[in-house]
Amino acid sequence: MEILRRTDSPHVVRCHEIFQKPSGDFGILMEYMDSGTLENVLESEGTFSESKLADVARKVLNGLHYLHSRKIIHRDIKPANLLVNSKMEVKIADFGVSKILCRTLDACNSYVGTCAYMSPERFDPETYGGNYDGYAGDIWSLGLTLMELYMGHFPLLPPGQRPDWATLMCSICFGEPPSLPEGVSDEFRSFVECCLQKESSKRWSVSKLLGHPFVCKDPKPEQS
Repeated sequence: MEILRRTDSPHVVRCHEIFQKPSGDFGILMEYMDSGTLENVLESEGTFSESKLADVARKVLNGLHYLHSRKIIHRDIKPANLLVNSKMEVKIADFGVSKILCRTLDACNSYVGTCAYMSPERFDPETYGGNYDGYAGDIWSLGLTLMELYMGHFPLLPPGQRPDWATLMCSICFGEPPSLPEGVSDEFRSFVECCLQKESSKRWSVSKLLGHPFVCKDPKPEQS
């Protein structure tokens, strides 16, 4: 609730009101996104084209730029947490495991979120970059999300395979980063590779990705 109260961006789902019910529970009145999630769109309309993905990436990056500039990390970027409306506006939602950083990144070194989209350093921080960097973790998750929307299945596992924690951990920590199939543009392949560097320090920041040729005509982030 504290994060929702702090956010006011066209790229983050809007919170209209937070109220307490007589039962003591809290209700949150959110902006209505009439097309559901990107996961819903993938299931109903099929895989995304590169041009559509570039638009999605640009919008999510602008949302992350807004959040990261306010020291908020999401920690659970995935198709099911990106809402979309009939105008194809894409907005970041579901801050249930998000974190407002204060003095140090160490405070967010915890196993929360969806493990399938966790970056290698979430499982093994000593091997993949030392202290967990939540900002870089959001970028890893974005890279996997874009691949899933393009390929039609979670990219770290074969189509149809049900993930389990041990399989995912081994794939993320010990396997090579997933790669796109043949036939994609050099720009798209490069963008995903910039997101999916296993060492967190080598992953591109939001600001740098907003200047990547795949997403940007103007390298500057949108004003929010």
